Amino acid sequence: MNQSCATESGTLYVIATPIGNLKDITIRALEVLKQCDLVACEDTRHSQRLFQAHNIHTKTVALHQHNENHQSQKFIDQLLDGKNLALVSDAGTPLISDPGFPLLLLAHENHIKVVPIPGPSALIALLSVAAINTQPFVFHGFLPAKPKQRLAEYESWLDTNATHVFYESSHRIVGSIKQLVTVFGVDAEIAMGRELTKTYEQIFKGQAAELLQLIEDNNHHQKGEFVLAVHNKIKPSTNEIGKKPAELIQHLQPLLPPKTVAKIVADHYQLNKKLVYQFILNLE
Repeated sequence: MNQSCATESGTLYVIATPIGNLKDITIRALEVLKQCDLVACEDTRHSQRLFQAHNIHTKTVALHQHNENHQSQKFIDQLLDGKNLALVSDAGTPLISDPGFPLLLLAHENHIKVVPIPGPSALIALLSVAAINTQPFVFHGFLPAKPKQRLAEYESWLDTNATHVFYESSHRIVGSIKQLVTVFGVDAEIAMGRELTKTYEQIFKGQAAELLQLIEDNNHHQKGEFVLAVHNKIKPSTNEIGKKPAELIQHLQPLLPPKTVAKIVADHYQLNKKLVYQFILNLE
């Protein structure tokens, strides 16, 4: 087990920052940002808006996808010298579709203490208000940009009983939703969050075809940052137990408890009771 517990080195704080509204930051996050020696930012100019709003004067250095492989070791050296560093992304929680992985990997390899300062996350923000099944949910980050690859990604989800959550950009949102309709159907249960916590925040919950129409009818709905969630539920196949047992279940299910129905059908058609019972649970 690799446990970050060194006492002589400094501490690396991984801090979640607002995804829009600058007030969505914890008191603890503000305290750490003010007290640490250095802040590694995805974009220092972007972070300055937050820092100015909360009177933070800590030195910042850029750490983004184009420089993190060679820049991370420099931060590790400072941590090993006893300095405390913070890692932030432009918005939300670092490493959740944001830079920082090489730095965190090196920190653990060097037994540097790593402390999470939790807070905003766009995917959690959407799921908390969408009233869509989240047990379980799978987060995919940003999907492939090319339509064929994205379509293949969608099709790979069809074998999973889960809600699939992903990020999408404004210039791909229409094509992405069209492919969702193609793969999951016009009546697929879907939720969308656009510009969450910002001035023009928009939250949608309904069927895939309704969302596509909403997006296509108004160009303003195609602007901003998007989080989408689509619920995929695999329909139980009658091939598992046969067509006639499945029909009998449909007749008995509204009248009797599941276990009783399973026993009656299993006895009548000489089937495995557990198999029939599981089929009933899948229907429910």
